[in-house]
Amino acid sequence: MALPKRRHSSARGRRRRTHWKIAKTSLSTCPQCKQPKLPHQVCKICGYYAGKQVIEVKAKEKKKKK
Repeated sequence: MALPKRRHSSARGRRRRTHWKIAKTSLSTCPQCKQPKLPHQVCKICGYYAGKQVIEVKAKEKKKKK
């Protein structure tokens, strides 16, 4: 097993890691409700996928403030 002869500096390690960035999530619009959704996923707002209703989404009840 190969071992490094000398220790890499912290700057050299950071320079190597400069491209380790998180990619932005891609969003597409739902053809039914026109809301942004993840591609190839069921819409969380209306429950449609590929023009068919797959899940039935319950309406959220608003909380009453006392």
